[in-house]
This record gives sequence, structure tokens and C-alpha cells, in this order.
Amino acid sequence: MLKVYTNYFVFIFLFSSSLFSCKEKNERYNVKSPDGNINVTFQVHDGIPYYNLEFKNQIIIKDSKLGFEFDSMPAFKDHFRVESAKTETKDETWTQPWGEVKNIRNNYNSLSVILKEKSALKRTLIIDFKVFNDGIGFRYEIPEQPELKQFKIMDELTEFNFVQDFNAWWIPAYGTEMDYEYLFNNNKLSELKENVHTPLTMTFGDSLYLSIHEAALVDYAAMTLKPLGLGKLKCDLVPWSTGEKVRAKTPLKTPWRTIQIAGKAGDLITSYLILNLNEPNKLGDVSWIKPGKYDGIWWGMHIKNNTWEMGPKHGATTENVLKMIDFAAENNISAVLVEGWNQGWENDWSLGKFNFSKPYADYDIEKISKYANEKHIGIIAHNETGANVENYEQQMEDAYAFCRKYGIHRLKTGYVNKQPKEFHQSQFMVNHYNKVMEMTAKSQIMLDVHEPVKGTGLRRTYPNMMTREGARGTEYEAWSSGNPPSHTTILPFTRCLAGPLDYTPGIFNLLFDKKSNFRIQTTLAKQLALYVVIYSPLQMVPDLPENYKGNPAFKFIQDVPTDWEETKVLNASIGDFVTIARKDRNSDDWYLGSITDENTREFSLNLDFLDAGKNYTAEIYADGQDASMELKPLSIDIHNKQVNSKTIFKIKLAAGGGQAIRFHPAK
Repeated sequence: MLKVYTNYFVFIFLFSSSLFSCKEKNERYNVKSPDGNINVTFQVHDGIPYYNLEFKNQIIIKDSKLGFEFDSMPAFKDHFRVESAKTETKDETWTQPWGEVKNIRNNYNSLSVILKEKSALKRTLIIDFKVFNDGIGFRYEIPEQPELKQFKIMDELTEFNFVQDFNAWWIPAYGTEMDYEYLFNNNKLSELKENVHTPLTMTFGDSLYLSIHEAALVDYAAMTLKPLGLGKLKCDLVPWSTGEKVRAKTPLKTPWRTIQIAGKAGDLITSYLILNLNEPNKLGDVSWIKPGKYDGIWWGMHIKNNTWEMGPKHGATTENVLKMIDFAAENNISAVLVEGWNQGWENDWSLGKFNFSKPYADYDIEKISKYANEKHIGIIAHNETGANVENYEQQMEDAYAFCRKYGIHRLKTGYVNKQPKEFHQSQFMVNHYNKVMEMTAKSQIMLDVHEPVKGTGLRRTYPNMMTREGARGTEYEAWSSGNPPSHTTILPFTRCLAGPLDYTPGIFNLLFDKKSNFRIQTTLAKQLALYVVIYSPLQMVPDLPENYKGNPAFKFIQDVPTDWEETKVLNASIGDFVTIARKDRNSDDWYLGSITDENTREFSLNLDFLDAGKNYTAEIYADGQDASMELKPLSIDIHNKQVNSKTIFKIKLAAGGGQAIRFHPAK
């Protein structure tokens, strides 16, 4: 089947090339990546703008159109000529205040093309390309001009016309479940029948990996991808309820359309192209922003031990929170999440009638905040909106003033249920989420957003935007069919390319509900490994404290940091397995996480990421000899081994299993 499609695409390429050569002369411009492996060609043919993309002299995207349809005015799609074009080169290194790596190189060659209409309106459109060694970004600029001031975008015409029938990992853009919270499907591009979310990750054999996404999503609708058949995808913006896609005015800069390109699957994980396409930090001094781990009043509600609303089983009581603060202080955990503390949970959640500055009577905020401060533990407030954005926006100033009053510098927001009128990823919701991000920054509040708009690298510009959900996380293990073991071997190459994910690993009571047959579909060692594999600067320690106490495996969670100097992907196969090593930003320790799907695996790993000439003690948390997700998920083998950078390290993973390792310099 693949050969048939490949031949078809080659035919289309040859036909379109010969067609172009028979017409008037093209206006062509090209720009290459600094290493020369990626080449973008921009052309205007018969007044229509197109782009092409090559990787290592092989065409990947051919003759893909660019432009817009507007409401009540002529489209921006043809009758263009190139007025001017310029190229630039940039090479700099910038430092993240927190992140999966400390220093990021921003090295690209750019092409900016100014187009002018040949028609009577003479309107101007600018298209910018930046070409990095790990992919490309391009965006539109519409400058202020007499013939284009306020307008409505009805369609963005951006195409991605692939010449191969790539294998795609996708989730639906307009499904029945909460936005983004799906298990991933794997199909050929030609088999896609519905709009899909980005990041859309694609593979061709074992030597070409691509991911389409976007960067710097501000005052614009999120991009989904509409399949047009035979490898062609088209940008399809999430609309307003009134039909238009974007309400705009000039000057306008759209988000960047991004295509990350790699020769190995693991190189997608270590691509920082999306961050590089965002503006630098706008907040100035961000020393108040602190990565870390948190426990909380959370898992008990999901497994129905407690309730969010006040009553005999209320979770967020003063007594319970004080115990959580003590547990955090004793175990290198920096904050406590409290859900269900505020009035409104007794109502229908879908109505979103919550109050964000009035605690329940059994939640003594004065006592709790004072005790937390004495213990040097932060409180994470929870603002669940029920997607009632109007109610939340009316209270945001009061809610953040409440946080300031009680020294709360961390906030988890939630948007359970669909917004009643507008789509979750529409311009309306994008602007709301960005408003929350900016307002919380002014109050020195760090954000963990659940049911979010997609991440597009704005954490570089607003470093208080630390982590978000936007995926099917651990909570699904509590009350559904759960997440199959392959799920977390897919996420690092799909959802996680959009930014940090609050997946909430770390459940130790894997068989928590034998009566209902709900359970965590991993081994215990895999729960530990996920702290390294799935990156988040805020990592939850989610299980009930009694399930950690006395368990030697808990030491790994106590030790593992959430802020990294370096990240290395040691091996990877999307949907099968992945092994990641990360260096602690504040010590010489390295941590390793390796996970697999439902199959057992054995690897031999090179430890050359360790400092040469230095000996390390490897503290190993491995699946036990008899471990398996189905039969013996709690079987774990904890032992030490002396290693160095020349060691060939062997790892064995059980079905649904994993391995976590801390490497620290030997004394």
C-alpha cells in the first residue's frame, strides 16, 4: 500500500513541476538551515504563494499554498507579486529560569518576503520563515494599511502537502470527550478522516520523524489539521460560535506554524524550536518562580475516599491539609495542592458557580497559611471554573488578591466541562487563558492549568506558566478503563512536544480498587521512571501518604528533582519504549527513566553522558524478576551498583514496566 501512495505522490510532484515550468516565470527564494540539511523554497506562481520543504535533499512538502479568506472583502490568496525579500542569520544562547535544559541555542537562518497585491487594493502581506537545524517555523504578518484595518478571518489557507504517506500519531480535534484527553491513534495520513489536534507527529521508516504544531499562540484561534486526502493537510482554525475564525485588526502577527524534523525519534524530544520561536521573558525578575514537587488533597477524591464538597467525607479540611503539610515538610516536597476548599462544589459542576475567595467553614485558611509558612511549604490553591469563564473573569481580581493575602504563589486552574458557547481552543478561550497567565504573573503566581488551551511555548515569555494537563493523565486510572501501558511511550513524542505535562505519576497502591477492577496499568518501577520520562517543573506526589510510608521505593520520589541542566534521549521507539537521562541543575547527579509498553524489553545502554574519569553510585529501582503489570506490578528490585562513563549498563523491563536510576558521584 505504501508503495502505491509513494508512486502517486511522485507523479503529482512531476506533474506539478512540469505545470509550473509551462507558465510564467516563478519568483523563487530559498533559505537553508545552518547545517544545510533543511531547505525551504518560497515561490509566487501566477500570483499564488507556495512553499516547499526539503530534508537532506529529499522533498518532504511540495507546492503548499499560503494565504487567507476574509469576510466581506477579497481574499489574500492570489494576485501577489514579491515586492522585496531579505535574509538574516542569528546564533545566540539563552538561559531558561527553569526547564528540561538550562541553556538553549537559538540558531537559524530567516527569510522575510513582502508581498504586494497586483490588484487595485495593493494590500501587503509579509511571510516570515525561520529555518533551524531541527525544523522550521513560518508565520504571516499583516501590517497596518489603509485597505485593511479591522477584519474577520474566515479561513487560513496554509497547506502541508506531503509527498509521502507518513505514519501519523493523532487524536481528534472535535471529539466527545474533554478536549485533548484521548488515547492516541496510529494511521497513515491517507487514512485520516477527521480534523486532528497538534502536535501531530509523523514517521516514515526509522530515519524521518516530523511533528506539526504552532508557537506563540496569542489573540488567534488554535490550529487543527484537516485531512484533504493523499497526504495533504490543511490548517483549519477553531471557529467562533458565529462562524468566523479570527477577529483581527492590523498590525497582525499570526502564531508560527512549526514543523520539527529529526532523523531519530529522540531528537524530537530534545528539539527546542517552539521555545525559540517565542519572545524572551517579559516578567523581569523571576526568582520567585520555583520548580518542585507537591502532594495534595486530590487522589482521595478520585478514588472516592473523599469528596470535593463539604460533608462527612470532605477532603479539604483543616485537619487533612495540616497533615499533608507535615508530610511534605518531612519528604522534600515543596507544596500542597488543595482541591475542594472553596464554596460552590455542592452545586452542579457544569454550571461553574464557584466562589474563589470564600473557603468552606471547615477550611481555616488563616491557620493553614500560617502553618504552611512556618514549615516553608507552599499552598497550591485550586480554581475550578467548570468552564464558566464569565463567572471566573468576574472574580479573577478578587481570587488573586486572596492568593496574595495568604501568601499563595501557586495556582491550579481547571475547566472541566465544555465551555457552553465557544470551542475550547477558539480565539475566545485562547485570549482567556492568556489573560489568566498575565494577571497571575502580576501577582507572582505560578500556574498549573488543567483542561488547557494547547501549549505553544509561551512559558518562555511568561515563565509563571509552568505546566498544564491537556492529556489523558493518571486520573483516568481511577474511574475508567485507564491508560494502556503504551500511552506513556507515545506522550513524549506527541503531547509533550507542546510543553510540560502534569501527568501526576507516582501511585504506589496500584491495585487500589479490586472490587471495581480499577487499577494503575504499570509496574511500581514504571511509576518512578515516569518522573524522569514525562517532564514537568511541578511534579505531583499524588498517592495517599500512608501508601508511601515505609516503602523503600519512595526514596526515589524524595530525591528526584524537577529542574534540569541537560536532557539526553538514550533510546526510543514511539509507542514501544523510551529511555531518558537528565542532569540535575543543582547537583552533579543524573537521573534515568526507562519505560516500555505491554512488551518486555532488554537494553544495553552506554553511560557516556556521565563525567569521564568519575565514578558514580547507581541507585537502581528495577522491575523485580517476577514483575509484570498484570500479575505482580509491585515487585521491585532496589539495589546499588558502581558505574562510570565507560560502563555498558543493562536494563530489563517487565511487561508494562520501567526502571528508574539515580546516579550520584561516589564518595
